[in-house]
Amino acid sequence: MTDTMKALAFLGTGKVGLVERPIPTAGPGDAVIRTTQALICTSDVHTVAGLLPVPEGRLLGHESVGVVHEIGEGVTSVQVGDRVAVNAVTPDGTCDNCQAGHTSQCGGALGGYRFTVQKDGNMAEYFHVNDADYNLAPIPEGLADEVAVYACDMLSTGLIGSENAAIPVGGSVAIFAQGAVGLSATLGARLRGAGLVITVEGLANRAELSRRFGADVVIDPGSGNVAQQIIDMTDGGADSTVEALGNQVTFEAALYATRAGGTLSNVGYHGESGPTVTMPLDAWGLGMAGKKIVTDLCPGGRLRMDRLMRLLVNGKIDPTPMTTHRMGIDDVEEAFDMMAHKRDGIIKPLISF
Repeated sequence: MTDTMKALAFLGTGKVGLVERPIPTAGPGDAVIRTTQALICTSDVHTVAGLLPVPEGRLLGHESVGVVHEIGEGVTSVQVGDRVAVNAVTPDGTCDNCQAGHTSQCGGALGGYRFTVQKDGNMAEYFHVNDADYNLAPIPEGLADEVAVYACDMLSTGLIGSENAAIPVGGSVAIFAQGAVGLSATLGARLRGAGLVITVEGLANRAELSRRFGADVVIDPGSGNVAQQIIDMTDGGADSTVEALGNQVTFEAALYATRAGGTLSNVGYHGESGPTVTMPLDAWGLGMAGKKIVTDLCPGGRLRMDRLMRLLVNGKIDPTPMTTHRMGIDDVEEAFDMMAHKRDGIIKPLISF
């Protein structure tokens, strides 16, 4: 049996490559997973572009599922051979932030986001998981790995966008951008009982999928003043808005489009448009409009994963139409380049091992 594996690595700003690495080992409380399916995330593209400081040679990836290969001393929740999913965020479950329910902020700002940022990522044939009992979730019988993998990040992030938006039953929500996170937020808006779901998207294939996922109205951002269109069709502004892109223009539009007393939920990855995000005073009512701004990163932990996979196995939602491309690990560099340059209508490429 070989003791090395293939993995996708960061090789310097703007560069990635498939490398050979030793298979990781499990320390006390940890586990090693043999990967079966993985997705590439735009967050990895941002990291490779230099938005997050990581050392050259660090492995990429944070959306993978597989089979337990090895468990460390003290692990009791899973056994070797179990099919499992693990969130992109892997908190320890013991710090004050975790205890307060903010698992993505484990130990500090974004501290639960360990894959690639603090340790090797999991776009690899095998990957290490810290605090296995807290983070590993068995994949239910009857749920395919290629479906379960969406719980690792896209659903957890997109749905928390809609959860934090405090969408009233029968209320209105506007979701800005329909990439994988925004599309997942659209699924979440339908689950939350929104009466009117408005999405903003200019790419035809994403707009079509947005309607399929529950959008009642899709606005092309090139069609004029988007915020005013939303204000007009909601008689004063949406009850809730979700910013799912991470851009100054969409953030401002979402703030304008939120009615007084409403909630703007931000799950977009800001950073590309500059070092600051500003708020127009009139959209904010000079600081007194009663609008709430809530931010979050995808919540981690076993319970979150269990709940997301329950939605999947019981057919409450189906995110798999977002899988636009299927490739093997040997083609992962090409898949990454397609994501980086948004070629061929790509939304999410599924990588099989």
